Amino acid sequence: MTHAVLSFSDLALSPADVYAQMGYGSAMPDEQTQRETLAVMEAARPLMRPQFCYTVVSHLPAFHLGPIITGQLRGSEAYALFICTSGKEYDAYLQRLKDDGDMVRLFIADALGSIIAEKCADRMEESLQLSIDKLGWHHTNRFSPGYCGWHVAEQQQLFPLFGGQTCGVTLTDSSLMVPIKSVSGIIGLGKEVRRLDYTCGLCDFKQCYKRQKR
Repeated sequence: MTHAVLSFSDLALSPADVYAQMGYGSAMPDEQTQRETLAVMEAARPLMRPQFCYTVVSHLPAFHLGPIITGQLRGSEAYALFICTSGKEYDAYLQRLKDDGDMVRLFIADALGSIIAEKCADRMEESLQLSIDKLGWHHTNRFSPGYCGWHVAEQQQLFPLFGGQTCGVTLTDSSLMVPIKSVSGIIGLGKEVRRLDYTCGLCDFKQCYKRQKR
């Protein structure tokens, strides 16, 4: 099991990342939104304790991954199971904004939280690649329950594989993660696998965060 706690600077966050997540694409929002975004980022900086954990297994349990993920994982010699989270401290910050009724900052902070979790997952992938370089292995894209035909309910099968070391992330009865700004999933490893463009043309899930980035 590999586990790491990251800092704000480790994530290389920028306001542009948040604007894109908020729906502005490559455009700049108005000056007020820019000021509010910077204020949220400054308020969140000392609260951030994002972290990731991953473990490598030689075989997967009987997941129902669907044809897209199964095809992408074909040729894998092993699999990395991962959890990445913005942390409970950030979750508490979101709750405070909600309790205060500050809907503008809550909207911005919600977008920022999604970016924190994804940047944390990027750092996890970098750490994973360093660990498999000595084997001459590559890795696939990361795939999460709830996307590409993999039902979110299979979180209940995924989480026990971490032996209780889940970066403090827990599951609700409906298989949602707490803290909510968390991601989990699998990555294929091996000499013959590659990280490819996400196959959005094969998937009809319109709310996918990978589709939003295109």
